[in-house]
Amino acid sequence: MIRDVNYNLAHGKIAGINLGNPKAPVILCLHGWLDNCASFLPFFNTLIAQKSELLTQYQFVAIDWPGHGHSDHRSPDAHYHFIDWSYDVLQLVDINQWQQINIIGHSMGGMAATLFTSAFNDKVDKLILIEAIGLLTQNENPSEQLRKGMLSRLQLQHKQATVHKCVEGAVKARMNVSDLGNQEAKLLVERSLHDVEDGVTWRSDARLRNISPQRFSLKQAIQIVSNLHCPVTLTIGENGFDMIQTGVKVFAEHISNYQQYTIKGGHHPHMESPAAFVDIIDKTLREN
Repeated sequence: MIRDVNYNLAHGKIAGINLGNPKAPVILCLHGWLDNCASFLPFFNTLIAQKSELLTQYQFVAIDWPGHGHSDHRSPDAHYHFIDWSYDVLQLVDINQWQQINIIGHSMGGMAATLFTSAFNDKVDKLILIEAIGLLTQNENPSEQLRKGMLSRLQLQHKQATVHKCVEGAVKARMNVSDLGNQEAKLLVERSLHDVEDGVTWRSDARLRNISPQRFSLKQAIQIVSNLHCPVTLTIGENGFDMIQTGVKVFAEHISNYQQYTIKGGHHPHMESPAAFVDIIDKTLREN
């Protein structure tokens, strides 16, 4: 049975869903940018349909990141700095007194999980990544990155929220900017909307779309990845993002305990091929 959960962090409420044995070790599931915890519903539902032993052996917790889904937005004077995602994870671990967790992280969630694990190796048993490896790094000179980041904040002040007449319109809009099919897009979109006078609009914080004013250098990112002590498993989609293949070439050799799987799907293969993903999780968790 999938249950709703809420956690009170320093900045506000973190919402999510929970499945499995509440007394068992935690597997924290972290979604990607502008997604929400519904990203893991096909995976959770497959575990239930298979009556997987993992449901008695583990407690699965999938959260909505701040500013996403049903979680609170950061305060008006705050921004969504990448390193703060890792602090959100640290707060979750601390308030729940989780001694050690496993993490499944998709896309941005996988990168945030990588950063957290590198800093707190003692708190992570296994790191399982989906279409994510390493970190996004500084491509432009720092001054230009800072300029673009600051201007994006300024421009946001004059932007009006997008309103769709119906949920179906929002689903189509999401499909137009992603490789998601209708079923997968609908799962994510339904948790991302709320009603307004003229239709529906997005719950997600508009500030999430701001350009990062500062990023790690490639040298720094390689050091962070090199400091991962636990086993790391990467799952990629057959038609996933090209940047993941590039990331594998750059970062994989710096991870001491690394394995990789490919399954059918695009950037959300855990949604498109949940049974194959369950097999990978089951195998990975059984390995010492």
